[in-house]
Amino acid sequence: MKQNHKRIPIFDKLQQFTYTNPISFHVPGHKNGEIFPGQARTYFDSILKLDMTELHGLDDLHAPTEVIAEAEELAADFFDSDHTFFLVGGSTAGNLAMVLAACSPGEKIIVQRNCHKSVMNGLELSGAKPVFIAPEYDEAVDRYTSPSYSILKEALQKHSDAKAIVLTYPDYFGRTYPIKAMIDLAHSYNIPVFVDEAHGVHFTLGKPFPASALSLGADAVVQSAHKMAPAMTMASYLHLKSKFISKERIAHYLQIIQSSSPSYPLMASLDIARFFLAKMQTNELEHILQSVNGVRDILDSCDAWNVLPIEPEDDPLKITLHVKQFYSVQDVARLFEKENLYPELITHNQLLFIQGLKPFHKQDQLQKIVKRVGEQLKIKSNHDTIEIAKLFPEAIQELALSYQEMHARSYRRVPFDEGIEHIAAEAVIAYPPGIPIILKGERITAAHLAATRQLRNQGVRIQQRESGIKIYRK
Repeated sequence: MKQNHKRIPIFDKLQQFTYTNPISFHVPGHKNGEIFPGQARTYFDSILKLDMTELHGLDDLHAPTEVIAEAEELAADFFDSDHTFFLVGGSTAGNLAMVLAACSPGEKIIVQRNCHKSVMNGLELSGAKPVFIAPEYDEAVDRYTSPSYSILKEALQKHSDAKAIVLTYPDYFGRTYPIKAMIDLAHSYNIPVFVDEAHGVHFTLGKPFPASALSLGADAVVQSAHKMAPAMTMASYLHLKSKFISKERIAHYLQIIQSSSPSYPLMASLDIARFFLAKMQTNELEHILQSVNGVRDILDSCDAWNVLPIEPEDDPLKITLHVKQFYSVQDVARLFEKENLYPELITHNQLLFIQGLKPFHKQDQLQKIVKRVGEQLKIKSNHDTIEIAKLFPEAIQELALSYQEMHARSYRRVPFDEGIEHIAAEAVIAYPPGIPIILKGERITAAHLAATRQLRNQGVRIQQRESGIKIYRK
């Protein structure tokens, strides 16, 4: 029997608690907002009253029996999972917990090569032996998307002793793929499939969105509620629906990874996000899609870029501008930001815009902004192009060193050019989207070097504290 999704148990309980005007002889130190700098109080005042700790009646995230348990049960009911965990450490916490729950040191796990860095960090923490499957390069969208069914099949035939498979669905740009066939294939080997679905929390709403991996049979699915639903930053879900992995094992690692002082405003926002999604009506979705089409038409009115078409496998809320090679994508982004319009992601040749789950009502203003940006753009006659189609030449790849071997080796930092053919002692990551160009433990190639250099030259942010690169000593 479906539950009553009009309830918001965590938020309601916090709100009731504030009405009692409680006297704080407990943490946090702002004492219900009484100790706080005046110049910041205007912005923080209302939320500080909800920023509580594990007082009687407010429950405990790591052993929930009251309002948090009720909120997680409501989420599980809405998302159709066996259990839904609330995450206050982002999808990162969920990805780490999934990998740690599946693998012990030295055990194999099959991983999509262009997954988020948090998955890679989970591999290192677990000491697992990853087998990477390369994504295919899709010329239609000029980027790597997902691995193919045939590559996964080959990997499973060679590594049928793998403990789990980790896939990303959708990609950062909202593109999905036939993941159900891959899940079914994995299950024929009695291997669970974990999915980083950070950008797909709204897929549970159904058409016009793709299907959630959870509904297609995935064993554990992580969703960033804050990316597409109205939750606060870092608020995420981990949904479990599996006969291969236990709730207790996931819970064990989550209580290790997540804070022992979890944020009540974050947990309440997860409760609110579920409430918001559950009450969404079909006519509201239709109005949102109409709005998206209007925004796309306006953005497509400038000749400096193409708006990539929406395919059946795409999330329509993601709008990708493919900047023509005569122009600098960084110049386009700066001009938009000068107009106080901020895209989600800037790559070497594309801008990603994300519309929220409501109609966009400033289309006249957007039209003027697009016109001004187009008028100010200048052609770059010497604009470099980046050849990345051969960045992942090996369809199935293992690291050059195990994590145990890495921990035992010393390393040194060298200029990037001198790193070729050596084994990287750090990951090189473009952020966003947080996908490693070079993996820690991977042998550095000339293609890695060329892609990293050109991305830097075009202003893409690389997550490195220092210049050069760390390599392991032989």
